[in-house]
Amino acid sequence: MIVWARHHRQALAAAVASLLRAPLASLMTIGVIGITLALPAGLHVVLDNLSRLTGGWTQEAGEISVFLKSGTSTATAEKLMERLRRDPEMTRVQHVTPEQALREFRSRPGFGESLKALDTNPLPHLLVVRPAPSLPAERLEQLRQRLAKETAVDQVVLDLAWVRRLQNWLELAGRFAAMLAALLALGVVLIISNTIRLAVANRRDEIAVTKLVGGTNAYIRRPFLYGGALQGLLGGLLAWLLTLAALWALSGPIGELTRLYQSEFSAQGLPVREWLLLVGGGTLLGWLGAFLVSSRHLSAIEPT
Repeated sequence: MIVWARHHRQALAAAVASLLRAPLASLMTIGVIGITLALPAGLHVVLDNLSRLTGGWTQEAGEISVFLKSGTSTATAEKLMERLRRDPEMTRVQHVTPEQALREFRSRPGFGESLKALDTNPLPHLLVVRPAPSLPAERLEQLRQRLAKETAVDQVVLDLAWVRRLQNWLELAGRFAAMLAALLALGVVLIISNTIRLAVANRRDEIAVTKLVGGTNAYIRRPFLYGGALQGLLGGLLAWLLTLAALWALSGPIGELTRLYQSEFSAQGLPVREWLLLVGGGTLLGWLGAFLVSSRHLSAIEPT
């Protein structure tokens, strides 16, 4: 066990020394790997933030806005609200009075000055109904029609079509991101394979001598495996730093945009688990590329 551990330490030291002997070539390889891994990672961050953002939109779009007829009294609106709250298909019913609605509109950018010109409050009573999450789209439409038949109701608004379209586009983008990640992962394997192939070719004579004195393919291959894994590891770290830098560069404009729309949304980067997956995936791809090419080329080198 001690000898085995010493061999691995020597292989790791040899891999690090090999990278340092050609720093420019090593940096270029690591840079290409980092950019290659940063593309799917960045796309994943974008889609994850869009999913969080549209999740709130879905909840709001799933609400049914029940506008009562003009002149409806507050008592009538409260009675209807209490009756609807007893319906098992509704998880929440909120009554928004005309005064509350007017205050909300005044607080929004661009509405305050326009509303000052009004002599009276034109807004009706509003009941905001949150249906049960388990209700399918067809049942929501039936619920909308039932609410529209209430005597005091003037209009019922439920619009889920645009949310469904957006979710379909996000699902399509997610599948595209998965395909892109698979293709770029293959690209990382090929990049490292080519680098290791050149390293094996440059050390062909040394490898032949090592085999002549009894060195096995596993022993000779070990430094190349560590070299590929190190390049993948550093490429994964670089990809993480690139995604952080891109998110930091965009955080200012995103913050300004969300403030304009009075939203509490804030963009988030890769969580720790996915960051570890990115770095670990890069390391594994580097090891795999090195293993495939070194196994093939080492078997073809025999001492003469």
